[in-house]
Amino acid sequence: MQSHLSGRRGYSALFPALLFALSAMLSACVTINIYFPAAAAEKVADKIIDDIWQLQDTPEQNVSN
Repeated sequence: MQSHLSGRRGYSALFPALLFALSAMLSACVTINIYFPAAAAEKVADKIIDDIWQLQDTPEQNVSN
């Protein structure tokens, strides 16, 4: 006579895989959106560009040998 618990052996081996697949699907639905105001981003970009131009425009200091 076969025990009724012997049929569950397949489920116990499959359970971790199903749990992983379910958690992967749920985590795939979570997104994080960060929105930056366009004006603020443009202002920062302009400042960076100005700083770079100022660095290039400064004359090199004389190096005495």
